[in-house]
Amino acid sequence: MTKLSRKEIIELLPHRDPMLLIDELYDIKKLHSASGIVNVKKDSFFVQGHFPEQPVMPGVLIVESFGQAAAALTAHGLDRSTYENKLVFLMGVEKARFRNPVIPDCKLILNIEAIRSHGKVWKYKGEAFVDNVKMADAVWSATIVDKK
Repeated sequence: MTKLSRKEIIELLPHRDPMLLIDELYDIKKLHSASGIVNVKKDSFFVQGHFPEQPVMPGVLIVESFGQAAAALTAHGLDRSTYENKLVFLMGVEKARFRNPVIPDCKLILNIEAIRSHGKVWKYKGEAFVDNVKMADAVWSATIVDKK
């Protein structure tokens, strides 16, 4: 399967509305790369207060979207017994650049890649686009931990 719907992503991730940001994951290359979609809407939870006169998606939520897409890619690629009762936690963001504001009523496309894994620690890189214009990019690491 090279595509995951929002419903299938919900089965892989612990995130729920309003914090589940990923709507779809596609072009999945097992444990290597994928593309994701975040539908940024006028009624997205952050729009009211960031900023009422000129709403933009906070950069930290773009990074969160990268992390969720990477967690779904990883969870989807691992054997279910390996991933069951686990969570993926963000460990660090080495580099994040925000090039253009992401405004409501757009489709944010995330291209992510796992660039290294060592045991339970993974390193990823990603780029975010709207209409083929780069909005952001980041490099981050995450770890798989047991649910308490």
